[in-house]
Amino acid sequence: MAGGIGSRFWPMSTQKFPKQFQDILGTGRTMIQQTYDRISKVIPKEHIFVITNKEYVALSHQQLPEIPEENIVGEPLMKNTAACNLYMANKIAEINPNATMIVLPADHLILKEDVFLEKVMLAFDLASKHDYLVTLGITPTRPDTGYGYIQFVEKKNSEYFKVKTFTEKPILEIAQSFLESGDFLWNAGIFIWNIKSIHHAFEMYLPEMTQHFMACEYNSEKENSCIEIIYPKVQKISIDNGILEKAKNVYVIPSDLGWSDLGTWTSVYENTEKDKDGNAVKLKHLLAYNSKGNIIRLKNNNKAVIIDGLENYIVVDTDKALLICPRDNDQLIKDYVLDLKNFKKGDKFM
Repeated sequence: MAGGIGSRFWPMSTQKFPKQFQDILGTGRTMIQQTYDRISKVIPKEHIFVITNKEYVALSHQQLPEIPEENIVGEPLMKNTAACNLYMANKIAEINPNATMIVLPADHLILKEDVFLEKVMLAFDLASKHDYLVTLGITPTRPDTGYGYIQFVEKKNSEYFKVKTFTEKPILEIAQSFLESGDFLWNAGIFIWNIKSIHHAFEMYLPEMTQHFMACEYNSEKENSCIEIIYPKVQKISIDNGILEKAKNVYVIPSDLGWSDLGTWTSVYENTEKDKDGNAVKLKHLLAYNSKGNIIRLKNNNKAVIIDGLENYIVVDTDKALLICPRDNDQLIKDYVLDLKNFKKGDKFM
């Protein structure tokens, strides 16, 4: 799934060039390329599909030339994750109605790739043999209010557990109680299921959406025009809210993956190498005085930068915009972008 606009990573991530197509951590590979590199170790490239906004189809082709062109699919509208999951399940079903599929966000960091692949293969085995909707749950390390949480029913000596509840982005006190209870995991948004199982779930819990998509023929010349017609009618809802919170056959595999959804500049700071003063900076020409805990990103790394007395700040400079704000305010960046759009001359900046 590669259709988001990544507004919390403004100004580096913009609507024309969102974060999944950027090398956020400076590794030499963009986020979507790293996701491809990871999963292509167990899935042939001809079986890998990308679903994105139609505006990013050409960009996806450019960054992932290994994937067949017909495997990169553009949505006409942003309708959250339920619609894109059903769209791709239908498309894959035309090729193999018995297929088992994995759903991956294109912009996540996974440091322990061997563990990830091991858990993925376990999930494929479970989903191919049982009517299970399987997800990977991340062992929480802090009471983070930016993540969803999965509560599971513990069963001793098992590698997977039945899901009891989903909770979306709780307040701090509740997140703290989740952490203390020991039976909650972070929701990584990674799902594995058999085509028949997910189709059955859509029929049960999102029947109207299922009916809309039934009108389309996949792998045909009529597909794109049909999708253009039905998408405005389709409910905008996440796969979590629409199906997983309601289904009784959801199972989770606890997974210590070295995972981050890289959803904020602070998460990038936490996963970037730092200097002796805790500054996450990859610049050739930086002089820092009495400054610590900052993350600084410039489009032009040859620019000379001097900072003095700056502590725990985000500084991001691009051709069109400059962001300077406290790291504690990184969740407000989406609001900054909305305010900028409402600004009289906002079009010049976006």
